[in-house]
Amino acid sequence: MADSSILIIYNARLVDSNIDSPGTLIIGDGKIRGVFLGECKTAKTAIMYASAFLAETPADTKPEFYDAKGMTVMPGFIDMHVHFRYPGQTQKEDLDSGLHAAIAGGYTSVVLMPNTSPVISDSDSAKKVMDEANDKNLARVFQTVSITKNFEGNDTSGLNNLQGKEFPVITEDGHDVLSAAVMLEAMKKAGEKGIIVSCHCEDPSLAQAAKPYRQRALSFMKQYGIPAGKIHIETPNVPAAVNFEIDGNLTRANSLLALAEDTATIRNIEIAKTAGCHVHICHCSTKASMDAVRRAKEEIALGNTSEGFDCTVEVTPHHLGLVGTDAPNIRALVNPPLRSEDDRRAIIEALRDGTVDTIATDHAPHTQDDKAAGAPGFSGIETAFAVCNTVLVKKEGFTLKQVSRLMSENAAKMLRLKAGRLAVDYNADLVLVNPDEEWIVNSENFASKGKSTPLEGKKLCGKVHATFFAGKQVF
Repeated sequence: MADSSILIIYNARLVDSNIDSPGTLIIGDGKIRGVFLGECKTAKTAIMYASAFLAETPADTKPEFYDAKGMTVMPGFIDMHVHFRYPGQTQKEDLDSGLHAAIAGGYTSVVLMPNTSPVISDSDSAKKVMDEANDKNLARVFQTVSITKNFEGNDTSGLNNLQGKEFPVITEDGHDVLSAAVMLEAMKKAGEKGIIVSCHCEDPSLAQAAKPYRQRALSFMKQYGIPAGKIHIETPNVPAAVNFEIDGNLTRANSLLALAEDTATIRNIEIAKTAGCHVHICHCSTKASMDAVRRAKEEIALGNTSEGFDCTVEVTPHHLGLVGTDAPNIRALVNPPLRSEDDRRAIIEALRDGTVDTIATDHAPHTQDDKAAGAPGFSGIETAFAVCNTVLVKKEGFTLKQVSRLMSENAAKMLRLKAGRLAVDYNADLVLVNPDEEWIVNSENFASKGKSTPLEGKKLCGKVHATFFAGKQVF
């Protein structure tokens, strides 16, 4: 669709954080130009809704019509935490595969992590990735810059030339900054520039202590042909003692990694208070860490914190949907690990009471060889909506309006985007879903190069049928 053309989406159910109604959207110049609530099942009726807007357009303008066939139109999803592995790790993912995976999942804006090769540690490198990605005109891309140069943990000079408007997020994702003093220095710079510090909260020494237990488990898995990448594959001939060794070692590793997350979450929040910056807690997975975030938010609400301090938090679809204390999910290696049912319930209640700001995928594609060697993470951007809809809406009584706030609106606010709402003059970044359609996850159908998912073969409810970016259908 040309920029000057008009698109009318009709016969739709419109859902955002404020709306859940049959309706029609008028799209022009990449923006939402009209929102009309009420039944509209034909193009003839739709043109009546659009007549006032069309009267102000050139006489030869002929609108295009899109029949949503009763399905649900929502604001495009916005992901605060994505790995596209570009540059340098294109065997895992690249901009093309990553962007096509994003739009297949209904995502129209993504925030890319800097743990690439080389590490994205300065504005020029980040700008190059963003320009290349945005030239593809499939989705909006924000490339984060590392907190310290090359993740070496001591040099924050790469932050000096950043401006919050262009580079709203910095992060050391993949691990945490070891030195509290260096983190304080970085957070002070970020606070002055209005930049969000997105924290992978994990005490490095405790993470190192957990590593031998994971390696021991992986050695048994390799010896007995137990795949780390596709955990659904059954291996019935493994001796019980071996299964005990695998799961016992992973349990010990995960216990240390829970402590690593909890201590680092508290530390990073306290440093951000002193620095007066906006700290964003990545992939929060434990009850204790979520409680720390809740306390920080309560202090902010009471006005008992330093000027400039803010605290937001994301959770992932896999942490809200899966329990990792027993096989097979305990063998789905991811950082932070899949947690206990108590932790999962705490996350869901934090979503319910408004403590959680956004759901982010932590989409982390790997090759099967890398997974077998213990690489943590898996592909999740193409299954995220279905997991959230299945767990939150179908099982936990959430509304699609609440899901839209968590997957679109709140992240848009953090990134200062006029997106995430079905409202006039907002970006026409949209996703068309059928929230009642069931489907079976088959990673071979993923657009992502990463085919590892603990959801392989699982039935989910909620299917993405189309994605529009700036008014143009891209999926």
